[in-house]
Amino acid sequence: MAQHNAFYAQSGGVTAVINASACGVIEACRQHSDHIGKVYAGHNGIIGALTEDLIDVSQESVEEIAALRHTPGGAFGSCRYKLKDIESHRAQYERLIEVFKAHDIRYFFYNGGGDSADTCLKVSQLSEKMGYPLTAIHVPKTVDNDLPITDNSPGFGSVAKYIATSTLEASLDIASMCATSTKVFVLEVMGRHAGWIAAAGALAGEGEGQPPHLVIFPEVPFERGKVMARVEECVKKYGYCVIVVSEGARYEDGTFLADSGNTDAFGHRQLGGVAPTLAGMVKQDLGYKYHWAVADYLQRAARHLASRTDVEQAYAVGQQAVELAVAGKNAMMPAIKRVSEEPYEWRIEPAPLAEVANREKFMPREYIREDGFGITDACRRYLSPLIQGEDYPPFENGLPKVASLKLAKAERKLPEFKL
Repeated sequence: MAQHNAFYAQSGGVTAVINASACGVIEACRQHSDHIGKVYAGHNGIIGALTEDLIDVSQESVEEIAALRHTPGGAFGSCRYKLKDIESHRAQYERLIEVFKAHDIRYFFYNGGGDSADTCLKVSQLSEKMGYPLTAIHVPKTVDNDLPITDNSPGFGSVAKYIATSTLEASLDIASMCATSTKVFVLEVMGRHAGWIAAAGALAGEGEGQPPHLVIFPEVPFERGKVMARVEECVKKYGYCVIVVSEGARYEDGTFLADSGNTDAFGHRQLGGVAPTLAGMVKQDLGYKYHWAVADYLQRAARHLASRTDVEQAYAVGQQAVELAVAGKNAMMPAIKRVSEEPYEWRIEPAPLAEVANREKFMPREYIREDGFGITDACRRYLSPLIQGEDYPPFENGLPKVASLKLAKAERKLPEFKL
């Protein structure tokens, strides 16, 4: 059996467990040495392939690769860089194939969200057109939990656990001080178009009066009067009000509450902070003392509080991506299939990339309470298994111990390429 090399890269916003997927890919590649020789990682994602900035993963020890499983961030560097359409930017795609040819790369593993699935599919299609045998597999990842087909997205369970825990702990703080101090607390979480992370905050309480008292989803049009009335009702009834709000909260016309007027590298609207915006409304309309917080990078970097379910699934999709590749499958994504809810069981099934790329999975309406301010029992049943179990990293001198990689660069073989 001929042996060829593999390329792995990380894309988009990182998660607490994306490196667990990297660990799964690399360890599985090493177990298939009859098919796969060296593994190269793209330095800063797909940009590393375009600029021939490749990390020779074969220089990393077994121990340090294993340590990726409990290391947050993107160990090889990630990027927000979306390849444009093949027709008008053919040179970029041809450059990728040139780099792969130069380094005998026949396996392409791209670890990211919906935009990455699209890139992976395009690379697969172009390699076929150019007659270069390349097996392209997308490794799912996104804290937003908005990838289709897969039951959930690796990275989401750990964010959900962090947000539910933070909501619970902050609520106890507010409850203990509300008689003479803060009456309203607003926690802003990630989620531009889908309210999955905001929904996870609702796991902090169950039953009448338990915080969070309001969850504000992107899927439910924001009505200022209705929201302020609910806040006032909670403060009068319970002494305080805790709100979890998605960064993508928007008005009926689609305008974001916190639209900054700018766009990011993918063309998405840049959001300027919905928590202070909402807190300002509370002050202006109701006069209550408030505090707000933005979970921001903390929620997706909190490997110390990762869900064991999430860690195991992130590793599994990485490992199964390699199994699909060596079995000759192409343009596929290993997806998580929920087999049963009680007890919670899951397995990995292949999904065609053509059905994944550029599609978003939103919160089903039956997961959102009728009043639009909380989650239903069905949503709770869906979310609860995803935050189960602890998978603490090893600690050293009181801090989490993380992987320390050499990140040795492969020798360049091609002329420089301008992005």
